[in-house]
Amino acid sequence: MFDSGLGGLTVLREIMKITPSENIVYFGDTARVPYGPRSKETIMKYTFQAIDFLISKNVKAIVIACNTATARALKEANEKYDLPIIGVIEAGARTAAYTTNNKIVGIIGTDGTIRSKAYNIEIAKIDPDIKIIDKACPLFVPIVEEGWANTDIASLTAKRYLEELMDKGIDSLVLGCTHYPLLKRTIGEIVGEKVKLVNPAKETAKDLKQILEDNNMLRDDVEEVPKYEYYVSDIPEKFAAIAEEFLKKEIDDIKNVEIQQY
Repeated sequence: MFDSGLGGLTVLREIMKITPSENIVYFGDTARVPYGPRSKETIMKYTFQAIDFLISKNVKAIVIACNTATARALKEANEKYDLPIIGVIEAGARTAAYTTNNKIVGIIGTDGTIRSKAYNIEIAKIDPDIKIIDKACPLFVPIVEEGWANTDIASLTAKRYLEELMDKGIDSLVLGCTHYPLLKRTIGEIVGEKVKLVNPAKETAKDLKQILEDNNMLRDDVEEVPKYEYYVSDIPEKFAAIAEEFLKKEIDDIKNVEIQQY
């Protein structure tokens, strides 16, 4: 699985829970985070490089644990490669559609994800009567990458971004970037208990397990300890510090990879 940086750890944690026997290779493109402001062509290039790197590690399936890359490159990736590749948007859209009671759903994400209207399209397929209020929140990713998720800076930024959505009566809010669940406490304090926070990571993990089962690829050897490999394109020390805190486990070895080679 891969993400532009740390955000994919939210998906990784859920996959570890639901498929505890699977070996996992994680790549965080920390040298080029964030993906949100970049063009579709650039995001496709980055996505294909990440996929080529993961394939070199003999993976059997790939999770694009990045909303921007899912929105901009998932379709093309599935056309290009001959192994199961899933993203995070379809799962998040499905959860939001079944969670809302008043049919007013908020979506927050990077500039790229919001511009793509990917969530809007997927939710409309399920229930065209749902009203969607979307908002780009580009500062959230660098706040998370700096390790400032539970600070006054994060709280003030969230309040500024989310006031507009609250004024329009949303009862569900899609955390449409895999970095955003790391801000869940801060965002929850701003929107209040009446707004359900939708984390696509959980449903994505369920989708992956189903795909592995359907293709007879699920590893069910509970006796053998699974192997987790971590790779980044820049500054492994910062990644390690935040990853260990979030995953609640020690990460022994994070390797740098020259992703431009792929």
